[in-house]
Amino acid sequence: MELYDAIHRRRDVRAEFTGEPVPADTLHRILDAAHAAPSVGNSQPWDFVLVRDPAVRRRFHRHVQAERATFAATLDGAAAERLARIKIDGVLESTLSVVVTYDPQRGGPAVLGRHAIADAGLYSVCLAIQNLWLAATAEGLGVGWVSFYREPFLAELLGVPAGIRPVAWLCVGPVTHLEAVPDLERHGWRRRRPLTEAVHHDRWLRRGTDQPNS
Repeated sequence: MELYDAIHRRRDVRAEFTGEPVPADTLHRILDAAHAAPSVGNSQPWDFVLVRDPAVRRRFHRHVQAERATFAATLDGAAAERLARIKIDGVLESTLSVVVTYDPQRGGPAVLGRHAIADAGLYSVCLAIQNLWLAATAEGLGVGWVSFYREPFLAELLGVPAGIRPVAWLCVGPVTHLEAVPDLERHGWRRRRPLTEAVHHDRWLRRGTDQPNS
């Protein structure tokens, strides 16, 4: 698959997992792609926890559903109805999850390039996640990023050492298909804004005017 095809075909998968396992050689390739990501000071501050244990996944799923209920309680009217139609995870449907973590001490004590931007290491982890996601898409797999969780809960569940942050729980596996339109657009939650609204030239311009913010 061409790079641009993978970028535009990539979806946050929830309901399309088949439950089939990820072949070992395929998993190695997508993890190798993630590990090839650039990182501030070449610190490579990520680790990958491969979660297959059904009991662990069930416990995490219960936590995710409780957090969904917490969020749902803050919504009213149409927003609550839209959320009720949206599936938020594929934790039980996929047979593999990859939890990506961030170690801020990796490469320290002086991480080249991080002195002025404390979050540069976290950004590096996100680059690894994107590499993994695009590689999985190119391999014909689906990936779903689960964000309805509390970091302390997930750290305790997986025995993550103190000081290391769990950044993403990614459900990974074969899928029946990838939707042409992202779920949140299909269910009316939010539409993607056009590129023209995101591009500024030289200064940040106020939309609807040609005047820069001063």
